[in-house]
Amino acid sequence: MNILVTGAAGFIGSHLVDALLARGHRIVGIDNLSLGTRENLKGALADPSFTLIERDIASEGFPDSFDAGCQIDRVWHMAANSDIPAGIDDPRIDFKDTFLTTFRVLAWMRKHGVQRLAFASTSAVYGVRDKPIEEDSGPMLPISNYGAMKLASEGCISAAAEAWLGRADIFRFPNVIGSRATHGALFDFVRRLRRNPLQLEVLGDGTQQKPYLHVGNLVEAMLFIADHAKDKLNYFNVGPEDDVSVRAMAEEVVAQTAPGAKIVYGADNRGWVGDVPKFRYSTAKLRKLGWGAQMSSADAVRLAVREIAAENP
Repeated sequence: MNILVTGAAGFIGSHLVDALLARGHRIVGIDNLSLGTRENLKGALADPSFTLIERDIASEGFPDSFDAGCQIDRVWHMAANSDIPAGIDDPRIDFKDTFLTTFRVLAWMRKHGVQRLAFASTSAVYGVRDKPIEEDSGPMLPISNYGAMKLASEGCISAAAEAWLGRADIFRFPNVIGSRATHGALFDFVRRLRRNPLQLEVLGDGTQQKPYLHVGNLVEAMLFIADHAKDKLNYFNVGPEDDVSVRAMAEEVVAQTAPGAKIVYGADNRGWVGDVPKFRYSTAKLRKLGWGAQMSSADAVRLAVREIAAENP
């Protein structure tokens, strides 16, 4: 197939590109390179089946001006603002990079008759819950602009599926970790300890507890859903069956990168405005389809710390 991947040079998008190329597809990647890098696509750029186009898909003229150079069979829409605190500080960031990217991509797909979409959503659409979250549990009340704009994007995709879109797969991610990361707690911990190997400052009191999924497992899950789900509009929680605390993560980073460093915690159970301190969501729907995470949250953290530390010597 000819596949368009938005956010192709980013953390998750670049891993997805590698997996799709390994399946023999021809890939057109598009990225504005604000967070993504060409280095993430070093292997893909050497493959004649891959083309990278530097472009801002949130721009008003995108639907009418973008030419993929071939007839696209499917779009994987990974592009978004992934820095949640930045979106809290300036809501325009998520409106543009998280919502408008989706709106423009849907307009482009309709114009060119592309009928299949896969969309990277998030557990942040649910907001704060005190029980394991199932896909159809409500109401959805996100507490970050990132979650709000992802939820608005899901709404646009649902409306498109009713009006003209042939099929859409929506993946609600947990915290995703691993190589090529550009943000997140593990990434920040490693970078802070590189600057000061004697002390690690942690945002929040360390009791925050969430599921963490390695990016390799995430890509496997997305491809499995795309291959096996049958509905016109599919939406799945993607993640492991367990969770891990920020305290355990901080201790793992210290153990691997700066043994003996002192860990200093904050006073609140939230790291920043918009941070959901604890959540667990149900992955029963995905397990019923036939997929389960191969790594626990703790195992994913252990592997990701090694990868991120190797990339940030």
